[in-house]
Amino acid sequence: MRCEYFDDGRCRSCTFLRTPYEKQLATKVAGRRELLDSVPATAWLEPVASADEWFRNKAKMVVAGTTAAPTLGILDPAGAGVDLRGCHLYPPPITEALPVLAGLVTRAGLTPYDVPGRRGELKHVLVTVSPDGELMVRFVLRSRDRLGRIRRHLPELFAALPNLAVVTVNLLPTHVALLEGDEEIVLTERSVLPMRLSLPGGPLDLELPPRSFFQTNTAIAEAMYGQAAAWAAEIGPTTAWDLYCGVGGFALAIAGGSPATRVVGIETSADAITGARGAARRAGLDSRVSFHDGDATAWAAASSSAPDLVVVNPPRRGLSAELAAWLEGSATGHVLYSSCNATTLARDLALMPSLGPVAARLFDMFPHTAHDEVMVLLERA
Repeated sequence: MRCEYFDDGRCRSCTFLRTPYEKQLATKVAGRRELLDSVPATAWLEPVASADEWFRNKAKMVVAGTTAAPTLGILDPAGAGVDLRGCHLYPPPITEALPVLAGLVTRAGLTPYDVPGRRGELKHVLVTVSPDGELMVRFVLRSRDRLGRIRRHLPELFAALPNLAVVTVNLLPTHVALLEGDEEIVLTERSVLPMRLSLPGGPLDLELPPRSFFQTNTAIAEAMYGQAAAWAAEIGPTTAWDLYCGVGGFALAIAGGSPATRVVGIETSADAITGARGAARRAGLDSRVSFHDGDATAWAAASSSAPDLVVVNPPRRGLSAELAAWLEGSATGHVLYSSCNATTLARDLALMPSLGPVAARLFDMFPHTAHDEVMVLLERA
């Protein structure tokens, strides 16, 4: 992939862009095998490659510049805006929407937030595209002062973007290095973005509320959920937990592929749990899948028994020492660990020696970077 932003030195986020993709993938596989040396060589499946462009389903654009000439992209070391509207990582529905959104900034009189000066209103514009091409647009503002202006310009926004489904305003009042705040104001009738995924066993329809996490690379997410469903079908668990379940992708994929399995999903985000419950109802799985908002470690510690299968998909910091110890000492027969940080994955595997790796696979969620996802299936010895 050729990128004028990289070539001109304006953006170097894709660190390995000049390395042929096949070599990137081979290097990642070799590195993960070396780091995860407890996984037998025979357990590794072929890696799942990504498209090398247009694969990101979400654009997290910092807004800078001026009202008359806003930039949507990143900040340079001095805090000035670098416009990345034509970034090749984003599919056409997103890149076609970004100029429209930049125009709205001007017409609605939204003042971009000046990070060095700590003044202004509009901090970020977040755009997510569904597999069906629908869009969710979120304006991250410092206050409610410009909320009315955005409301007044919604009709022209929908006229320019007929695939627009959800529009919200998120409030982030403090000067802090965060993407979003705690308060979300929905400006449209629809409040969730349907994410219709294609899995080997059939479609999986998820629901994405505004403040919920979803994997960045839709095609790779489909491959991961499909792999999890296949491994679960081979195991044939009667009961399963999906800890750190997000909007329910692993839980619903496993339940859809294993009709005899009852699944419980646990997630700290109440918004994500709302989306997961809605998806379960739409799929007719709510009699076999239940979702609860809470802490994964606390849920496990308070449980009187362990399920046949536990799925864990923690953040980059990995499992808590307490949860790893609980899994090690529990009666659960299998653990499916999905990790975005192989270093903490290796640490956690070492804390669970009675659960041995029997299968592993790398999913290249983030081409052109050193990051990826690794899924490992563990079986109690």
